[in-house]
Amino acid sequence: MIRCMAIDDEPLALQQITAYISKVPFLELAAQCQNAIEARQFLEQDTVDAIFCDINMPDLNGMDFVKSLTVPPLIVFTTAYAEYAVEGFKVNAVDYLLKPFGLQDFQRAAQRIKERLEGNQAPQAAPAAPQDDTLFLKTDYRIVKVSIADIRYVEAMSEYLKVYLRNEAKPIITLLSMKKMEERLPQNFMRIHRSYIINLNDIQEVNKNRVIMDADTYLPIGDMYREAFQNYLNTNYLGK
Repeated sequence: MIRCMAIDDEPLALQQITAYISKVPFLELAAQCQNAIEARQFLEQDTVDAIFCDINMPDLNGMDFVKSLTVPPLIVFTTAYAEYAVEGFKVNAVDYLLKPFGLQDFQRAAQRIKERLEGNQAPQAAPAAPQDDTLFLKTDYRIVKVSIADIRYVEAMSEYLKVYLRNEAKPIITLLSMKKMEERLPQNFMRIHRSYIINLNDIQEVNKNRVIMDADTYLPIGDMYREAFQNYLNTNYLGK
């Protein structure tokens, strides 16, 4: 069993987390605390494998509490404030759940804890700042860290984007504009249509007005973007 602690200054939120813990077979609730000071006092006498911790708490917030631990357990932050996400990953949080989150999101975070412990991957110090080769995307009630190199292509869907990744069957769906995504991605990405940005390294074939990414993925080339894409092809084309 994985011994865990729940920390939240809101009684209803704390009750929800403890209820979710009881629904995960491999989790065992060792303690529930309404503030970080109470949690610290418990840890002086006992140990846990993982902590589900709110961030915005009085006296000592969750982020500072985790940073104060000499050897912190695995951490999943639970909070209503998305702006803490990057800082959360900097302290090597296993996951980051945005309130309100459901049982499915909680189970996914619990599974990550289980995999981390089974892999004997102890928490390590994270870099002083987010890496330029990663993005943080909000999806559902979570914020996930994505390696830019793993992005195959991006598809616009009304006000949302579908971000297709290598070795992932389903895309990440996030509320974001194509313009903002296009500005953030490096030079090996190109917009070929009002609805598509592609990783140029993932092109398998160009057939008339389509870019073939794989056997099942054929993306159209839009009129507004055709000249720039053709210039890219001409620059990299070998032949007469």
